[in-house]
Amino acid sequence: MEDFWAGALWTMKIWLYLIVGLIMIPAMFGFSLGISETYMTILVKTLEWATLKIQKAHADEQTLKASPSNGLIQREDGSMEKELEELRRSRPKPLVGGDFSLSDCFYFSRRGIESIIEDEVTQRFTSEELVSWNLLTRTNNDFQYISLRLTLVYGLGIFVRYCILAPLRITLACIGLTWLVIGTSAVGILPNCRLRFLTFSWLSEWVHVMCYRICARGLSATILYHNRENKPKKGGICVANHTSPIDIVILCNDGCYAMVGQVHGGLMGVLQRAMVRSCPHVWFERAEMKDRHLVTKRLKDHVNDKTKLPILIFPEGTCVNNTSVMMFKKGSFEIGATIYPVAIKYDPKFGDAFWNSSKYSMVSYLLRMMTSWALVCNVWYLPAMHQQEGEDAVQFANRVKSAIAHQGGLLDLQWDGGLKRAKVKESFKEQQQKQYSSMVVGEDSSSNSD
Repeated sequence: MEDFWAGALWTMKIWLYLIVGLIMIPAMFGFSLGISETYMTILVKTLEWATLKIQKAHADEQTLKASPSNGLIQREDGSMEKELEELRRSRPKPLVGGDFSLSDCFYFSRRGIESIIEDEVTQRFTSEELVSWNLLTRTNNDFQYISLRLTLVYGLGIFVRYCILAPLRITLACIGLTWLVIGTSAVGILPNCRLRFLTFSWLSEWVHVMCYRICARGLSATILYHNRENKPKKGGICVANHTSPIDIVILCNDGCYAMVGQVHGGLMGVLQRAMVRSCPHVWFERAEMKDRHLVTKRLKDHVNDKTKLPILIFPEGTCVNNTSVMMFKKGSFEIGATIYPVAIKYDPKFGDAFWNSSKYSMVSYLLRMMTSWALVCNVWYLPAMHQQEGEDAVQFANRVKSAIAHQGGLLDLQWDGGLKRAKVKESFKEQQQKQYSSMVVGEDSSSNSD
């Protein structure tokens, strides 16, 4: 029995030495030994081979076309006025005093049926459907049995993901988080002097970035950053589309940010308390989060100090499946600070980065990510944007959102992500009613009635 435990201890030491020497130390200093690149090359060729096998087996079937939403319904992009005009073409000129046609009912009936079958909101909170099977999940509904080779490769993939990659990634995640707590706590206990100030500008940032790089290696993350000259600068606010909590790891892998969020308990609370010791993150109590003026004041105080890190905010307020960008909350655009937009686009072929918080807990989601093939994404730093003269916070937020959606190849939607768990606001319904009413009775009549 003693020999068994001695052998197990020796194996554990070798395992840790390999992780520290081949992955952790290179990650800490921002370079690679080529292991990840070799793994990605083999993975890409394997998935390409599997795709060809599937396509060959189903050559007589219609292949699924790639589209941003892979939806059941082909929606027209026209406005209400244009679509109603199409319905009224065969109708004679309207009588004086009104512009109503019974055919208008068809427009609203079609819109209602489309929303029942496949609305634009709920489908943004389900995993993106893939064109071809990625040997990870059965995203191709027609796939059953293709060939013995493909089945063997799928079985080998299960072994690699669960028996090799998962233990490696869990070990790296534990090391990264532990190192984050120890490193930030050590920086936080330095004496109050000039040395402490210098740590905030260099040592603290290095500790944060180093730990995030270890966690990124733990997810086999392959990240391509574009336009680094537009990276967020101190005293500004970085806003990005939101797919999962891993977005923070992706962005902080290339620079350090101040986080904004609610105070938590448990393991998350331990991390928050450790991080705030060495970096001016902005954590709020639950009661403070409801005080909008207090939140705005604390954010203004932060951005007005040009020595503090840029604040990282996800204005959508919830995770979206990386096919679109939903409505931005206007709070971060009312401060008057410089906005640095960032677009993040994941490649779903290697793993589903979307966190469906209604379906999976955080632990379950992280385990799913650690048993996927890899995390592959592109990050675009967009030029800094400022609020224009005569532009309110909502218009400014929509302009930033459109820029992010265009750069990331995402759909630009006006819907609030809060509809994920709530009903449509009455104001949305009233807006449609007023728009149609103005068409029927005219703008002047509508204003007089008010």
